[in-house]
Amino acid sequence: MKHAHWQADLQQLRRLRLFNNVAASSIDLLLKDFRACDLEAGDVLLSPAHRNQYLYLLLKGQLKVYLGSLDSQAVSTLVVGDCAGEISFIDNEHPSAFVVATEPCCVLRLHRESLFNLFQQSPTLMQNLLELLCERVRQGNRIILDSEQTANIDALTGAYNRRWLEHIFERESTRCAFNRKPLCILMLDVDHFKAYNDQHGHLAGDYALCLLTNTLRNQLRPMDSLTRFGGEEFLILLPEVSAEEARSIGERMRIALHQISSFHSPIGVLPGVTVSIGLAQMQPNDSLQGLISRADSALYQAKQQGRDCLCG
Repeated sequence: MKHAHWQADLQQLRRLRLFNNVAASSIDLLLKDFRACDLEAGDVLLSPAHRNQYLYLLLKGQLKVYLGSLDSQAVSTLVVGDCAGEISFIDNEHPSAFVVATEPCCVLRLHRESLFNLFQQSPTLMQNLLELLCERVRQGNRIILDSEQTANIDALTGAYNRRWLEHIFERESTRCAFNRKPLCILMLDVDHFKAYNDQHGHLAGDYALCLLTNTLRNQLRPMDSLTRFGGEEFLILLPEVSAEEARSIGERMRIALHQISSFHSPIGVLPGVTVSIGLAQMQPNDSLQGLISRADSALYQAKQQGRDCLCG
């Protein structure tokens, strides 16, 4: 980053979001404190390794924001009119992200003391900055939510994964025990899935698992959790459901899959699949491992009885 020549332009500043509806006389007080800087593509404007005391206003070019590492995917893009460094600028701490120029840029730099002095004279300026901060916080919350959801979802089927199952079981088992409500689990295994893959290919097997997931999900309530436990095994957590009700739900899902003799996929028409199901109901002080173990035993019994059936 190097200093650049910038001809003070009051009208240009008033078009920036930070100075929206701010009196020209207030902005004029800051003109002498602005410093223009040029960035080449690849220049790092802000880094968590270095404390920041400046607010940057982007006049030309584009900046990318990276969390954690420059090798990660950019979480946002800053365009002309946007600010950078407003959080570290206010709390005088290290920035929480890298901000990097993706093309030649020009930014205006303003020291925190200059702007803080103006806050006392211009409530509108303070309001604008607070709105920018709120926008950043909401964006950060969306990133956190998206990353959490991604971490809990099986990439192939869209079902939950084992990480989510452990989390949701802790919550639902405690709630059901407190309210003296039952909780059941269904363990499903696709029948003869290795033979299905050998005959039709692993891609066909993937499409069959997606068909299974979509079919099962249509039979469940929003509070139920469909989890891909591993390979062709799935677990379904059914809070506030008795063993009798769970047996009815499992049978309904088994029949729904049994009735799909074939389905259309991107690689052509493929045969459907059937499932064997084991059922277990939570007992007092039950652990997830104990509940799964009993459901697994019931599943083994279903396989011994010829598959495409439910036991437990």
